[in-house]
Amino acid sequence: MLREDTVFGPIFSRRLGSSLGINLLPREGKLCNFDCIYCECGWNRDGLSDRVIPKADDVRGALESKLSECLAAGTPIDSITFSGDGEPTLNPHFAQIVDDTLALRDKYYPGAVVSVLTNATKIWRDDVFAALRKVDNPILKLDAPRTELARMINNPAGEYEVSQVVEDMKRFEGNFVLQTMFLKAPAFRSGDWVAEWMDIVRVLRPREVMVYTIDRPVPMAGLEKYTPEEMRALVQPLIGEGYNIQIKG
Repeated sequence: MLREDTVFGPIFSRRLGSSLGINLLPREGKLCNFDCIYCECGWNRDGLSDRVIPKADDVRGALESKLSECLAAGTPIDSITFSGDGEPTLNPHFAQIVDDTLALRDKYYPGAVVSVLTNATKIWRDDVFAALRKVDNPILKLDAPRTELARMINNPAGEYEVSQVVEDMKRFEGNFVLQTMFLKAPAFRSGDWVAEWMDIVRVLRPREVMVYTIDRPVPMAGLEKYTPEEMRALVQPLIGEGYNIQIKG
């Protein structure tokens, strides 16, 4: 499900409503330092046909054109969302593009929020961290409480340690959205990892937690989705403690 435009939609998002997407990665390929077993864009190896990364001017022009068109048509936009074919913070112009996007949002759709879906691997960089602090919804992924489990689910490239990512997330002082995919698979079917994950949530104290499951075809066979009721039961201790948990089946 590769996006063929730098700016696409709006589409309906389970989590964000009417969402206008921004793809900061190749238009006809995939570029990510994760290779998640549930990625709707498929495996990284299957998205190598295009390696061209859009520059800040390209994104600004495409976004302004689309926002103007949507405004003229009376199309509602709830969120302008960085959600493309891979990890948006890999674009070297990410910080500038965030600034441009915020300015255009204020001009055309001041009631919309700006959201960034990121795997959080680059939040240690000051420029990426500063840019994410400016947006309304920095949505940071953490799919597993242990590195070995994250490697099974996310297949991260290079060095990746859950403990370090958690330390980097602490810099946000809770002003972010934590996003976690809940999957059933033979290697982690029992759900024993949930208790460890909840302990991390308690340490980070994010303002919101997004718990969701697969909704579209995925590249790995044998994955099963949770029902909303099953996910609610798993995270009920956090709900009881007053955490803001958004559950999407």
